[in-house]
Amino acid sequence: MTVDPKGVLTGHHYLDGDHACCEGALAAGCRFAAGYPITPSTEVVERISARFPMIGGVFIQMEDELASSIAVLGAAWAGKKSMTVTSGPGFSLMMEHIGLAAMTETPVVFVNVQRGGPSTGLPTLPGQADMMQARWGSHGDYEIIALCPNSPQECFDLTIEAFNLSEKYRVPVMFMMDECVGHMTERVIIPKPEELHVVDRKFTSRPPGEYLPYKVYDGWVPEMVKAGDGYRFHITGLTHNEVGYPAMNWQAQEKLVRRLIDKIRKNADEIAMYEEADTEDADVVVLSYGITSRVAMRGVEMARAQGAKVGTLRLIVVWPMPETKIREIAGKVKAIVVPEMNYGQVALEVERLAGGRTQTVLVPHGGGTVHDPEAIARAILEVSR
Repeated sequence: MTVDPKGVLTGHHYLDGDHACCEGALAAGCRFAAGYPITPSTEVVERISARFPMIGGVFIQMEDELASSIAVLGAAWAGKKSMTVTSGPGFSLMMEHIGLAAMTETPVVFVNVQRGGPSTGLPTLPGQADMMQARWGSHGDYEIIALCPNSPQECFDLTIEAFNLSEKYRVPVMFMMDECVGHMTERVIIPKPEELHVVDRKFTSRPPGEYLPYKVYDGWVPEMVKAGDGYRFHITGLTHNEVGYPAMNWQAQEKLVRRLIDKIRKNADEIAMYEEADTEDADVVVLSYGITSRVAMRGVEMARAQGAKVGTLRLIVVWPMPETKIREIAGKVKAIVVPEMNYGQVALEVERLAGGRTQTVLVPHGGGTVHDPEAIARAILEVSR
């Protein structure tokens, strides 16, 4: 690994997805990470532990996932872009702090390199069964953003986008990789820093006497300050008012939580990212995400060879889902086929959005391996007749 004197890595490299995710975090301006080793995500923080000293960042191996997830929230309020990295069992332990990040509007990125579950499950083998947990794993009403890369290149590119979205909306962002993508090695192109789009944190320009930590001056998101910059502010997971102090009444709950939800839902079309191909005259559309989207392409090719008219929709941002696009597709096709490495999570949302206007056909797989493309092709052919 060759870097310039400032610790910047550019050019063409062969990296696995875990290492590319690390490089994306560095390029996004992340300067604090905390984590606890867990397969298959450990390579992300192994590389972080080597790379952060080159750029003035700090990595701490914490005693467990609970400590890791609260440490990154503290670092965010100290003014640093921060992240933690884990897999399914650790992700479960982090749920309390994901809810705290949502309630306190703390910009932070949670990387989950998914493996087969439940419990300790299949530590070294892939899965996609944490998707609904990413959306609603903590208690109460809130919204998050979740991205799913399908290549090492996207592990770099979309990690930057995860930080950008986290900063723009002051929301915890889930980066939902999987073991296959994390351990897959491909060419990754890393542009020069000046060629990247990086969103900086919106710090207030108001003097301490005029600043309220949860007052929205413009748009949906309050401005932030850093601990130690002369501002007095109170941050709590309790329902709070614009000053940040607890406000134990339904009026404060409605005002606060409604905004936490609306800042994502009402911007969902802007947040949405997907790849659409050949849907104009398709009888069937295959909707997929993560590593399954790459396997699904072979199933689509096999079905087309037998005369099926098939389009594809790959979700890059899974939460919030591109509801407008899915409803549009549902009104034109015989069926939407959804292969995923679980027994039905994203497919249930697709079925809800289809609203009975078309079939939603789940092609489930419990994880441990990827789908057999023939199973996807069979599902396409059965509904295209």
